[in-house]
Amino acid sequence: MSTPHKSRRSDYAEATRLAIIEAARLLFSHKGYFATTVEEVAAKARVAPTTVYAVGGGKQGLLRTLVDIWSQAPIVAASMDEFESLTDPDELLRQLSAVTRTMRESFGDIMRILIATAPHNRDAAHALAIGTRRYRDALTNVATHLHKIGGTHPEMTTEQATSILWFYFGYNGYFALVDENGWSYDQAEPWLAHQATMALRAFPPGHEHIG
Repeated sequence: MSTPHKSRRSDYAEATRLAIIEAARLLFSHKGYFATTVEEVAAKARVAPTTVYAVGGGKQGLLRTLVDIWSQAPIVAASMDEFESLTDPDELLRQLSAVTRTMRESFGDIMRILIATAPHNRDAAHALAIGTRRYRDALTNVATHLHKIGGTHPEMTTEQATSILWFYFGYNGYFALVDENGWSYDQAEPWLAHQATMALRAFPPGHEHIG
């Protein structure tokens, strides 16, 4: 059984870890990964630079942690369970659009950090690849379920449906509409759901090899 002293020490260690992660997240977002130093992360988290290395694994370790926070967020597993229970394709796609919006509002900064850093850093590219694989695997599961409940064209494969879902609900859908074109999330969410629904059902025969 844990003693009060050990419990307080564990609580302090976790608070320190969270402070370092939050400091890195803010600085990476505002200054960029390359322009941010470990010393700046330490100062913002109010710890020594050696603690950033010991607890957070330095900048590279913190980048991997941010990917896990985004791609393994509890909402992901909860949403997949909910999707599996739905039998109305329209409702499933509305829910998918809503969850994607929530993810973008909650973790869009982490996605942007990785997307901006990956072309110039091997560790960032690897971290982004891990996050992307998890992301696409989730959409593949949605595509598989959509096929089972009649939400895709009869001649559409799971791979093709996944490509369409990725087009609308991958990185670029909300970023393009909200960040680049000034749409509100309230405008973008139903539009993306409707367009994805139309694309999945209106897939023309004879064009099997897309994506």
